[in-house]
Amino acid sequence: MTSHHLKQISETLCANQSLLALTAPRTPDQLHAWLRHVAGVYLPREPVLPGSTAPFDYLRHTFFEDRPSGTPRDCVVWACRGGGKTYLGAIATMLDLLFKPGVEVCVLGGSREQSQRLHEHLRKLFDRPTLAPLVDGKITERRLALTNGSACDILAQSHTSVRGRRPQILRCDEVELFKPDVWQAAQLVTRTKRCGETLVHGAVEALSTMHEPGGLMSTLVTDEGGRRVFRWGVVDTLANCPAASRTCDGCPIEPECAGRARHAHGHIRVEDAISMKRRCAEPTWESEMLCLRPSREHLVFPEFNRATHTARFEMDRDDRSLEWIAGMDFGFRAPTVILWAVHDPGDNTLRIIDEHARAEMILADHIETITKSRWPKPRWIGADPAGRQRSDQTGVSPAQQLRKAGLTVRDRPKSIHEGVLAIRARLQPASGPPTLIIHERCEQLIKSLETLHYSRDNPHDLTPVKDGPDHAADALRYLVVSLDCVAGAKGFWC
Repeated sequence: MTSHHLKQISETLCANQSLLALTAPRTPDQLHAWLRHVAGVYLPREPVLPGSTAPFDYLRHTFFEDRPSGTPRDCVVWACRGGGKTYLGAIATMLDLLFKPGVEVCVLGGSREQSQRLHEHLRKLFDRPTLAPLVDGKITERRLALTNGSACDILAQSHTSVRGRRPQILRCDEVELFKPDVWQAAQLVTRTKRCGETLVHGAVEALSTMHEPGGLMSTLVTDEGGRRVFRWGVVDTLANCPAASRTCDGCPIEPECAGRARHAHGHIRVEDAISMKRRCAEPTWESEMLCLRPSREHLVFPEFNRATHTARFEMDRDDRSLEWIAGMDFGFRAPTVILWAVHDPGDNTLRIIDEHARAEMILADHIETITKSRWPKPRWIGADPAGRQRSDQTGVSPAQQLRKAGLTVRDRPKSIHEGVLAIRARLQPASGPPTLIIHERCEQLIKSLETLHYSRDNPHDLTPVKDGPDHAADALRYLVVSLDCVAGAKGFWC
Protein backbone atom coordinates (compact mmCIF):
# COMPACT_ATOMS: atom_id res chain seq x y z
CA MET A 1 0.00 0.00 0.00
CA THR A 2 1.45 3.34 -1.08
CA SER A 3 1.85 6.41 1.10
CA HIS A 4 -0.80 8.10 -1.04
CA HIS A 5 -3.34 5.38 -0.15
CA LEU A 6 -2.42 5.63 3.54
CA LYS A 7 -2.96 9.38 3.42
CA GLN A 8 -6.40 8.92 1.80
CA ILE A 9 -7.43 6.39 4.45
CA SER A 10 -6.22 8.70 7.21
CA GLU A 11 -8.13 11.65 5.77
CA THR A 12 -11.28 9.52 5.41
CA LEU A 13 -11.03 8.36 9.03
CA CYS A 14 -10.53 11.92 10.22
CA ALA A 15 -13.50 13.11 8.17
CA ASN A 16 -15.70 10.32 9.57
CA GLN A 17 -14.49 11.09 13.07
CA SER A 18 -15.27 14.80 12.65
CA LEU A 19 -18.72 13.95 11.24
CA LEU A 20 -19.40 11.70 14.23
CA ALA A 21 -18.20 14.42 16.60
CA LEU A 22 -20.78 16.86 15.23
CA THR A 23 -23.67 14.38 15.13
CA ALA A 24 -25.88 14.88 18.17
CA PRO A 25 -26.76 11.66 20.02
CA ARG A 26 -30.50 11.03 20.02
CA THR A 27 -30.69 8.07 22.38
CA PRO A 28 -28.81 6.91 25.50
CA ASP A 29 -27.16 4.17 23.40
CA GLN A 30 -25.93 6.74 20.90
CA LEU A 31 -24.68 8.99 23.72
CA HIS A 32 -22.75 6.13 25.30
CA ALA A 33 -21.21 5.23 21.93
CA TRP A 34 -20.37 8.88 21.17
CA LEU A 35 -18.53 9.26 24.47
CA ARG A 36 -16.53 6.11 23.85
CA HIS A 37 -15.55 6.73 20.24
CA VAL A 38 -15.19 10.53 20.14
CA ALA A 39 -14.23 11.55 23.67
CA GLY A 40 -12.47 8.29 24.53
CA VAL A 41 -14.58 7.91 27.69
CA TYR A 42 -16.12 4.63 28.80
CA LEU A 43 -18.69 4.93 31.58
CA PRO A 44 -20.43 2.07 33.38
CA ARG A 45 -24.14 1.98 32.57
CA GLU A 46 -25.21 -0.25 35.44
CA PRO A 47 -24.64 0.40 39.15
CA VAL A 48 -22.47 -2.10 41.00
CA LEU A 49 -24.11 -1.85 44.42
CA PRO A 50 -27.87 -1.93 45.12
CA GLY A 51 -29.11 1.59 45.82
CA SER A 52 -26.36 3.26 43.79
CA THR A 53 -26.67 4.88 40.38
CA ALA A 54 -24.30 4.49 37.46
CA PRO A 55 -22.20 7.56 36.56
CA PHE A 56 -23.65 7.42 33.03
CA ASP A 57 -27.13 8.01 34.48
CA TYR A 58 -26.10 11.55 35.45
CA LEU A 59 -24.94 12.40 31.91
CA ARG A 60 -28.12 10.93 30.42
CA HIS A 61 -30.21 13.07 32.78
CA THR A 62 -28.40 16.33 32.16
CA PHE A 63 -27.98 15.92 28.38
CA PHE A 64 -31.47 14.89 27.28
CA GLU A 65 -34.05 17.62 27.83
CA ASP A 66 -37.09 15.54 26.85
CA ARG A 67 -37.47 13.88 30.26
CA PRO A 68 -40.86 12.68 31.55
CA SER A 69 -43.16 15.37 32.88
CA GLY A 70 -42.61 16.06 36.55
CA THR A 71 -39.03 14.79 36.57
CA PRO A 72 -36.84 17.34 38.37
CA ARG A 73 -34.31 19.11 36.13
CA ASP A 74 -32.11 20.18 39.04
CA CYS A 75 -29.95 17.35 40.29
CA VAL A 76 -27.40 16.35 42.92
CA VAL A 77 -24.37 14.16 42.30
CA TRP A 78 -23.25 12.62 45.59
CA ALA A 79 -20.13 10.58 44.97
CA CYS A 80 -16.95 9.46 46.69
CA ARG A 81 -13.67 11.30 46.64
CA GLY A 82 -11.93 10.49 43.38
CA GLY A 83 -15.22 9.19 42.02
CA GLY A 84 -15.07 11.32 38.87
CA LYS A 85 -17.59 14.05 39.81
CA THR A 86 -15.53 16.94 38.48
CA TYR A 87 -14.55 15.04 35.31
CA LEU A 88 -18.17 14.12 34.63
CA GLY A 89 -19.14 17.75 35.17
CA ALA A 90 -16.64 18.69 32.46
CA ILE A 91 -18.02 16.02 30.11
CA ALA A 92 -21.57 17.26 30.72
CA THR A 93 -20.41 20.79 29.94
CA MET A 94 -18.68 19.63 26.75
CA LEU A 95 -21.87 17.94 25.55
CA ASP A 96 -23.97 21.02 26.32
CA LEU A 97 -21.61 23.32 24.45
CA LEU A 98 -21.39 21.07 21.40
CA PHE A 99 -25.02 20.12 20.87
CA LYS A 100 -26.99 23.02 22.33
CA PRO A 101 -25.87 25.98 20.17
CA GLY A 102 -25.83 29.26 22.05
CA VAL A 103 -26.14 27.66 25.47
CA GLU A 104 -24.58 29.45 28.42
CA VAL A 105 -23.03 27.29 31.14
CA CYS A 106 -21.47 28.65 34.31
CA VAL A 107 -19.22 26.65 36.62
CA LEU A 108 -19.15 27.65 40.28
CA GLY A 109 -16.78 25.74 42.56
CA GLY A 110 -16.51 25.55 46.32
CA SER A 111 -13.15 27.22 45.76
CA ARG A 112 -11.37 28.82 42.81
CA GLU A 113 -9.07 25.80 42.67
CA GLN A 114 -12.06 23.45 42.37
CA SER A 115 -13.50 25.48 39.49
CA GLN A 116 -10.15 25.41 37.74
CA ARG A 117 -9.98 21.61 37.99
CA LEU A 118 -13.21 21.29 36.04
CA HIS A 119 -11.99 23.89 33.56
CA GLU A 120 -8.75 21.96 33.03
CA HIS A 121 -10.70 18.79 32.26
CA LEU A 122 -12.84 20.77 29.81
CA ARG A 123 -9.78 22.29 28.14
CA LYS A 124 -8.22 18.85 27.62
CA LEU A 125 -11.43 17.50 26.09
CA PHE A 126 -11.41 20.31 23.53
CA ASP A 127 -7.73 19.73 22.81
CA ARG A 128 -8.73 16.56 20.92
CA PRO A 129 -8.17 16.98 17.16
CA THR A 130 -11.83 16.39 16.34
CA LEU A 131 -13.06 19.09 18.75
CA ALA A 132 -10.29 21.69 18.75
CA PRO A 133 -11.44 23.35 15.47
CA LEU A 134 -14.78 24.14 17.12
CA VAL A 135 -13.22 26.45 19.73
CA ASP A 136 -13.76 30.15 19.08
CA GLY A 137 -10.55 32.05 19.75
CA LYS A 138 -8.31 31.28 22.69
CA ILE A 139 -9.33 29.37 25.78
CA THR A 140 -8.69 31.59 28.79
CA GLU A 141 -8.55 30.73 32.48
CA ARG A 142 -12.14 31.87 32.92
CA ARG A 143 -13.88 31.24 29.60
CA LEU A 144 -14.24 28.71 26.79
CA ALA A 145 -16.38 29.59 23.77
CA LEU A 146 -17.32 27.69 20.61
CA THR A 147 -18.00 28.89 17.09
CA ASN A 148 -21.68 27.89 17.47
CA GLY A 149 -22.20 30.60 20.10
CA SER A 150 -22.01 28.35 23.17
CA ALA A 151 -19.82 29.40 26.08
CA CYS A 152 -18.74 28.28 29.52
CA ASP A 153 -17.64 30.77 32.19
CA ILE A 154 -15.79 30.02 35.43
CA LEU A 155 -17.21 31.95 38.39
CA ALA A 156 -15.63 32.91 41.67
CA GLN A 157 -17.26 32.04 45.00
CA SER A 158 -18.79 35.48 45.60
CA HIS A 159 -22.04 37.42 45.27
CA THR A 160 -20.47 39.74 42.71
CA SER A 161 -19.54 36.83 40.47
CA VAL A 162 -22.90 35.07 40.75
CA ARG A 163 -25.42 37.92 40.63
CA GLY A 164 -26.26 39.32 37.22
CA ARG A 165 -25.58 36.05 35.40
CA ARG A 166 -28.32 34.41 33.36
CA PRO A 167 -26.98 31.02 32.25
CA GLN A 168 -29.14 28.08 31.32
CA ILE A 169 -27.05 25.71 33.41
CA LEU A 170 -25.19 26.44 36.64
CA ARG A 171 -22.86 23.56 37.52
CA CYS A 172 -21.79 23.78 41.18
CA ASP A 173 -18.78 21.64 42.05
CA GLU A 174 -17.97 20.63 45.66
CA VAL A 175 -21.00 22.40 47.09
CA GLU A 176 -20.18 21.19 50.60
CA LEU A 177 -17.60 24.03 50.63
CA PHE A 178 -20.07 26.71 49.49
CA LYS A 179 -20.95 29.71 51.60
CA PRO A 180 -24.69 29.46 52.39
CA ASP A 181 -25.48 32.97 51.18
CA VAL A 182 -23.68 32.41 47.85
CA TRP A 183 -25.57 29.14 47.36
CA GLN A 184 -28.88 30.93 47.98
CA ALA A 185 -27.97 33.66 45.50
CA ALA A 186 -27.07 31.02 42.92
CA GLN A 187 -30.59 29.57 43.01
CA LEU A 188 -31.98 32.65 41.23
CA VAL A 189 -29.72 32.96 38.19
CA THR A 190 -30.72 30.29 35.64
CA ARG A 191 -33.06 30.95 32.71
CA THR A 192 -34.66 28.62 30.16
CA LYS A 193 -33.66 29.29 26.55
CA ARG A 194 -34.05 27.66 23.15
CA CYS A 195 -30.63 26.62 21.90
CA GLY A 196 -30.84 25.40 18.31
CA GLU A 197 -33.48 22.69 18.21
CA THR A 198 -33.37 22.13 21.96
CA LEU A 199 -35.29 23.97 24.67
CA VAL A 200 -32.74 24.01 27.47
CA HIS A 201 -34.43 24.27 30.85
CA GLY A 202 -32.78 26.40 33.49
CA ALA A 203 -31.08 24.11 36.00
CA VAL A 204 -28.75 24.12 38.99
CA GLU A 205 -26.60 21.03 39.40
CA ALA A 206 -24.74 20.23 42.62
CA LEU A 207 -21.77 17.87 42.65
CA SER A 208 -19.95 16.98 45.86
CA THR A 209 -18.82 14.52 48.45
CA MET A 210 -20.84 14.70 51.66
CA HIS A 211 -18.61 15.63 54.58
CA GLU A 212 -20.74 16.55 57.54
CA PRO A 213 -24.23 16.12 59.01
CA GLY A 214 -26.36 19.20 58.52
CA GLY A 215 -24.10 20.49 55.75
CA LEU A 216 -25.39 21.71 52.40
CA MET A 217 -25.09 18.30 50.73
CA SER A 218 -26.97 16.62 53.55
CA THR A 219 -29.78 19.13 53.07
CA LEU A 220 -29.86 18.70 49.30
CA VAL A 221 -29.88 14.91 49.43
CA THR A 222 -32.81 14.81 51.86
CA ASP A 223 -34.80 17.50 50.01
CA GLU A 224 -37.64 15.28 48.83
CA GLY A 225 -38.91 15.99 45.33
CA GLY A 226 -36.79 19.07 44.74
CA ARG A 227 -33.82 17.47 42.98
CA ARG A 228 -32.92 14.14 41.48
CA VAL A 229 -30.06 12.48 43.36
CA PHE A 230 -27.31 10.41 41.73
CA ARG A 231 -25.12 8.55 44.21
CA TRP A 232 -22.16 6.23 43.84
CA GLY A 233 -19.27 5.15 46.05
CA VAL A 234 -15.81 3.72 45.55
CA VAL A 235 -17.12 0.21 44.80
CA ASP A 236 -19.14 1.58 41.88
CA THR A 237 -16.00 3.11 40.38
CA LEU A 238 -13.54 0.23 40.88
CA ALA A 239 -11.50 -0.92 37.91
CA ASN A 240 -11.58 -4.55 36.88
CA CYS A 241 -9.85 -6.92 39.31
CA PRO A 242 -8.66 -10.02 37.39
CA ALA A 243 -8.93 -13.30 39.27
CA ALA A 244 -5.24 -13.90 38.72
CA SER A 245 -4.21 -10.70 40.54
CA ARG A 246 -5.57 -11.52 44.01
CA THR A 247 -8.09 -13.64 45.87
CA CYS A 248 -11.12 -12.21 47.65
CA ASP A 249 -10.29 -14.04 50.87
CA GLY A 250 -8.49 -11.64 53.15
CA CYS A 251 -8.83 -8.65 50.79
CA PRO A 252 -9.36 -5.49 52.92
CA ILE A 253 -12.20 -4.24 50.70
CA GLU A 254 -13.93 -7.62 50.34
CA PRO A 255 -16.71 -6.60 52.81
CA GLU A 256 -17.71 -3.77 50.45
CA CYS A 257 -16.73 -5.27 47.11
CA ALA A 258 -17.81 -8.91 47.66
CA GLY A 259 -16.12 -9.89 44.41
CA ARG A 260 -18.01 -7.36 42.29
CA ALA A 261 -14.77 -5.85 40.97
CA ARG A 262 -14.29 -9.05 38.94
CA HIS A 263 -16.87 -7.60 36.54
CA ALA A 264 -16.23 -3.89 37.10
CA HIS A 265 -15.31 -1.29 34.47
CA GLY A 266 -14.48 1.77 36.58
CA HIS A 267 -11.32 3.82 36.95
CA ILE A 268 -10.12 3.45 40.57
CA ARG A 269 -7.62 0.60 40.86
CA VAL A 270 -8.30 -1.94 43.58
CA GLU A 271 -4.78 -1.41 44.96
CA ASP A 272 -5.50 2.29 45.42
CA ALA A 273 -8.83 1.61 47.15
CA ILE A 274 -7.10 -0.79 49.53
CA SER A 275 -4.39 1.77 50.34
CA MET A 276 -6.96 4.50 51.01
CA LYS A 277 -8.98 2.27 53.32
CA ARG A 278 -5.87 1.37 55.32
CA ARG A 279 -4.95 5.04 55.77
CA CYS A 280 -8.26 6.44 57.03
CA ALA A 281 -10.55 5.93 59.98
CA GLU A 282 -13.73 3.90 59.51
CA PRO A 283 -16.11 6.91 59.78
CA THR A 284 -14.14 8.72 57.06
CA TRP A 285 -14.16 5.65 54.84
CA GLU A 286 -17.91 5.18 55.27
CA SER A 287 -18.80 8.82 54.63
CA GLU A 288 -16.31 9.97 51.98
CA MET A 289 -15.63 6.73 50.09
CA LEU A 290 -18.69 4.52 50.52
CA CYS A 291 -21.13 7.48 50.61
CA LEU A 292 -23.22 5.76 53.26
CA ARG A 293 -23.70 8.70 55.62
CA PRO A 294 -22.07 11.97 56.66
CA SER A 295 -19.05 11.77 58.94
CA ARG A 296 -19.99 11.57 62.63
CA GLU A 297 -16.50 12.41 63.85
CA HIS A 298 -17.34 15.79 65.45
CA LEU A 299 -20.94 15.11 66.46
CA VAL A 300 -22.10 15.82 69.99
CA PHE A 301 -24.34 12.75 69.90
CA PRO A 302 -22.66 10.19 67.61
CA GLU A 303 -24.71 7.42 69.26
CA PHE A 304 -27.99 8.79 67.91
CA ASN A 305 -29.49 6.72 65.12
CA ARG A 306 -32.96 7.18 63.63
CA ALA A 307 -33.46 3.45 63.22
CA THR A 308 -32.68 2.81 66.88
CA HIS A 309 -33.94 5.88 68.70
CA THR A 310 -37.07 6.97 66.80
CA ALA A 311 -40.43 5.24 66.46
CA ARG A 312 -44.18 5.73 66.17
CA PHE A 313 -45.94 5.03 69.43
CA GLU A 314 -48.97 5.99 71.49
CA MET A 315 -49.15 6.48 75.26
CA ASP A 316 -52.02 5.65 77.60
CA ARG A 317 -52.98 8.98 79.15
CA ASP A 318 -54.81 7.22 81.98
CA ASP A 319 -51.86 5.04 83.02
CA ARG A 320 -50.98 6.49 86.42
CA SER A 321 -47.68 4.62 86.52
CA LEU A 322 -46.36 6.92 83.82
CA GLU A 323 -44.86 10.33 84.57
CA TRP A 324 -45.71 13.14 82.13
CA ILE A 325 -42.92 15.73 82.09
CA ALA A 326 -41.49 18.38 79.76
CA GLY A 327 -38.31 20.20 78.74
CA MET A 328 -38.06 23.84 77.68
CA ASP A 329 -35.46 26.13 76.12
CA PHE A 330 -36.31 29.84 76.16
CA GLY A 331 -35.90 32.08 73.13
CA PHE A 332 -37.48 34.88 71.15
CA ARG A 333 -35.55 35.59 67.96
CA ALA A 334 -34.33 32.04 68.26
CA PRO A 335 -37.18 29.60 68.78
CA THR A 336 -38.53 28.63 72.15
CA VAL A 337 -38.69 24.83 72.22
CA ILE A 338 -41.00 22.71 74.39
CA LEU A 339 -40.72 18.92 74.52
CA TRP A 340 -43.48 16.74 75.96
CA ALA A 341 -42.24 13.46 77.39
CA VAL A 342 -43.35 10.37 79.27
CA HIS A 343 -41.11 8.64 81.79
CA ASP A 344 -41.75 5.02 82.70
CA PRO A 345 -40.18 4.43 86.14
CA GLY A 346 -40.53 0.67 85.62
CA ASP A 347 -37.86 0.37 82.93
CA ASN A 348 -36.54 3.96 83.18
CA THR A 349 -37.45 4.64 79.53
CA LEU A 350 -37.93 8.27 78.53
CA ARG A 351 -40.15 8.80 75.49
CA ILE A 352 -40.31 12.20 73.80
CA ILE A 353 -43.81 12.27 72.38
CA ASP A 354 -44.19 15.77 70.87
CA GLU A 355 -42.46 19.11 70.34
CA HIS A 356 -43.28 22.79 69.92
CA ALA A 357 -40.75 25.18 68.33
CA ARG A 358 -41.70 28.79 67.60
CA ALA A 359 -39.77 32.03 67.29
CA GLU A 360 -40.95 35.57 68.02
CA MET A 361 -43.71 34.52 70.43
CA ILE A 362 -43.97 35.95 73.92
CA LEU A 363 -43.65 33.58 76.86
CA ALA A 364 -47.34 33.92 77.77
CA ASP A 365 -48.27 32.36 74.43
CA HIS A 366 -45.88 29.46 75.00
CA ILE A 367 -47.36 28.91 78.45
CA GLU A 368 -50.82 28.80 76.88
CA THR A 369 -49.49 26.19 74.43
CA ILE A 370 -48.57 24.02 77.42
CA THR A 371 -51.75 24.53 79.42
CA LYS A 372 -54.04 23.96 76.43
CA SER A 373 -52.06 21.09 74.97
CA ARG A 374 -53.72 17.82 74.01
CA TRP A 375 -51.20 16.13 76.30
CA PRO A 376 -51.65 15.82 80.09
CA LYS A 377 -50.25 18.62 82.21
CA PRO A 378 -46.56 17.91 82.89
CA ARG A 379 -45.66 17.06 86.45
CA TRP A 380 -42.68 19.36 86.03
CA ILE A 381 -40.76 21.21 83.31
CA GLY A 382 -36.96 20.96 83.03
CA ALA A 383 -35.89 24.45 81.98
CA ASP A 384 -32.82 26.53 81.30
CA PRO A 385 -31.36 27.81 84.62
CA ALA A 386 -30.93 31.17 82.88
CA GLY A 387 -34.72 31.42 83.13
CA ARG A 388 -34.28 32.48 86.75
CA GLN A 389 -33.03 35.88 85.63
CA ARG A 390 -35.60 38.66 85.89
CA SER A 391 -36.62 40.67 82.87
CA ASP A 392 -35.38 44.28 82.86
CA GLN A 393 -38.80 45.36 81.64
CA THR A 394 -41.22 43.33 83.76
CA GLY A 395 -39.06 42.43 86.75
CA VAL A 396 -40.35 38.86 86.49
CA SER A 397 -38.26 35.91 85.39
CA PRO A 398 -39.46 33.27 82.87
CA ALA A 399 -39.36 30.66 85.65
CA GLN A 400 -41.62 32.84 87.79
CA GLN A 401 -44.10 33.24 84.94
CA LEU A 402 -44.27 29.47 84.51
CA ARG A 403 -44.86 28.97 88.24
CA LYS A 404 -47.58 31.66 88.29
CA ALA A 405 -49.36 29.63 85.62
CA GLY A 406 -49.38 26.63 87.95
CA LEU A 407 -46.44 24.83 86.33
CA THR A 408 -43.60 23.30 88.33
CA VAL A 409 -40.11 24.19 87.14
CA ARG A 410 -36.87 22.29 87.61
CA ASP A 411 -33.75 24.16 86.55
CA ARG A 412 -30.68 22.32 87.78
CA PRO A 413 -27.43 24.24 87.12
CA LYS A 414 -25.38 21.54 85.41
CA SER A 415 -22.69 22.23 82.82
CA ILE A 416 -23.39 21.64 79.13
CA HIS A 417 -20.93 18.76 79.09
CA GLU A 418 -22.63 17.10 82.07
CA GLY A 419 -25.98 17.35 80.31
CA VAL A 420 -24.53 15.92 77.09
CA LEU A 421 -23.12 12.95 78.97
CA ALA A 422 -26.51 12.33 80.58
CA ILE A 423 -28.22 12.21 77.17
CA ARG A 424 -25.51 9.98 75.70
CA ALA A 425 -25.94 7.57 78.61
CA ARG A 426 -29.58 7.15 77.67
CA LEU A 427 -28.87 6.84 73.94
CA GLN A 428 -26.31 4.10 74.51
CA PRO A 429 -26.24 2.69 78.04
CA ALA A 430 -23.27 0.60 79.12
CA SER A 431 -25.68 -2.34 79.26
CA GLY A 432 -29.18 -2.93 78.04
CA PRO A 433 -31.24 -1.20 75.34
CA PRO A 434 -31.53 2.58 74.87
CA THR A 435 -33.67 4.38 77.42
CA LEU A 436 -34.45 7.38 75.20
CA ILE A 437 -36.98 6.98 72.38
CA ILE A 438 -38.24 9.89 70.25
CA HIS A 439 -41.48 10.00 68.30
CA GLU A 440 -40.98 10.45 64.56
CA ARG A 441 -43.07 13.64 64.61
CA CYS A 442 -40.35 15.47 66.59
CA GLU A 443 -38.49 16.60 63.49
CA GLN A 444 -36.67 19.55 65.08
CA LEU A 445 -35.28 17.42 67.89
CA ILE A 446 -34.23 14.63 65.54
CA LYS A 447 -32.45 17.09 63.25
CA SER A 448 -30.79 18.73 66.23
CA LEU A 449 -29.43 15.42 67.55
CA GLU A 450 -28.21 14.45 64.08
CA THR A 451 -26.35 17.68 63.35
CA LEU A 452 -25.20 19.29 66.61
CA HIS A 453 -21.41 19.24 66.53
CA TYR A 454 -18.26 20.42 68.24
CA SER A 455 -15.69 22.75 66.70
CA ARG A 456 -13.64 21.04 64.00
CA ASP A 457 -10.76 23.46 64.58
CA ASN A 458 -10.51 23.08 68.37
CA PRO A 459 -10.92 19.45 69.48
CA HIS A 460 -10.49 20.46 73.14
CA ASP A 461 -13.57 22.71 73.15
CA LEU A 462 -16.50 20.79 74.69
CA THR A 463 -19.05 23.50 73.89
CA PRO A 464 -21.31 22.58 70.92
CA VAL A 465 -21.19 24.98 67.99
CA LYS A 466 -24.32 27.14 67.76
CA ASP A 467 -24.77 27.16 63.99
CA GLY A 468 -27.95 25.15 63.50
CA PRO A 469 -31.08 23.80 65.19
CA ASP A 470 -29.48 23.36 68.62
CA HIS A 471 -32.39 24.64 70.72
CA ALA A 472 -34.31 21.36 70.67
CA ALA A 473 -31.22 19.52 71.92
CA ASP A 474 -30.92 22.13 74.69
CA ALA A 475 -34.53 21.51 75.74
CA LEU A 476 -33.79 17.77 75.85
CA ARG A 477 -30.67 18.41 77.92
CA TYR A 478 -32.60 20.39 80.53
CA LEU A 479 -35.24 17.64 80.62
CA VAL A 480 -32.77 14.77 81.06
CA VAL A 481 -30.67 16.60 83.63
CA SER A 482 -33.80 17.42 85.64
CA LEU A 483 -34.90 13.79 85.49
CA ASP A 484 -31.63 11.96 86.08
CA CYS A 485 -29.55 14.40 88.14
CA VAL A 486 -31.95 14.61 91.08
CA ALA A 487 -30.85 15.37 94.59
CA GLY A 488 -28.78 12.52 95.98
CA ALA A 489 -28.42 10.79 92.61
CA LYS A 490 -25.14 9.02 91.98
CA GLY A 491 -23.41 9.04 88.63
CA PHE A 492 -20.34 10.49 87.02
CA TRP A 493 -22.38 13.23 85.31
CA CYS A 494 -24.59 14.19 88.27
